[in-house]
Amino acid sequence: MECKKETNLANCNCTYEPCSRKGTCCDCIAYHLKFRELPACVFPPDVERTYDRTFAHFARLVQQGKV
Repeated sequence: MECKKETNLANCNCTYEPCSRKGTCCDCIAYHLKFRELPACVFPPDVERTYDRTFAHFARLVQQGKV
């Protein structure tokens, strides 16, 4: 499968500038899952900027109806 990095970058809301995985979703997901986190793209922009990408934080947002 060919990576669509340029297309992915257009939809990537990650604000972590030195990230080498931007636009390469498979690498991004694998990286975050290793740390029991989700990638930036599943969080609203204001929440993404907190860098709290844990499963627990995502679950709280779902319960609050924010995601």
